[in-house]
Amino acid sequence: MTRNPAMDVRRWDEMYRSRDQVFSGDPNGVLVGETIDLPPGRALDAGCGEGADALWLARRGWQVTAVDVSETALRRAAAAATEVKDRVSWARADLITTPPPADAFDLVSIQYFPLRRRSGHAALRGLLDAVAPGGTLLFATHALSDLAPRQEEDFDPADYYQPDDIAELLDPTWNVLVKETRPRTAPAPAGTHHTHDTVLRALRLP
Repeated sequence: MTRNPAMDVRRWDEMYRSRDQVFSGDPNGVLVGETIDLPPGRALDAGCGEGADALWLARRGWQVTAVDVSETALRRAAAAATEVKDRVSWARADLITTPPPADAFDLVSIQYFPLRRRSGHAALRGLLDAVAPGGTLLFATHALSDLAPRQEEDFDPADYYQPDDIAELLDPTWNVLVKETRPRTAPAPAGTHHTHDTVLRALRLP
């Protein structure tokens, strides 16, 4: 099925409007575990949602660009960010169709972002190009073993990137530091049964 960007925006906005808080408000465990020792710099939070990851990074001194397609989610995130508002820039954009600036970020964090594999991998390459030399790419998603197709939602897990897919696209200017499946460190989102994450952490060489 052809992707309809406007329909995607409506779907995400409807999800956020359906509840006062969709997610836990805690930063993703993969982000915390893999970046806690990194020196603060410029970070891109792809698909920031209600902003827990962006706020955690900002409170640790990062300058964060937090991007999402949902205006509802961004308003909610900004309302929670009063003490670090000078360190987070909230931006409504579709990173599938609009790539971020190249070579701009010391960390590009892609946490459970619904990034489908497409011919030419344009959306993924845009995110890879956003990592500055010496910067880190951090990708995490649900393990395939925890996912099942849902025909009513046009969802097939095989359509979406896993760490192996991304690692195959990295050229010799990248050093893969982590590529593994691991147990989740936090409870699965309500209504789901996710028990494992797949994680890729790669360093773009200076």
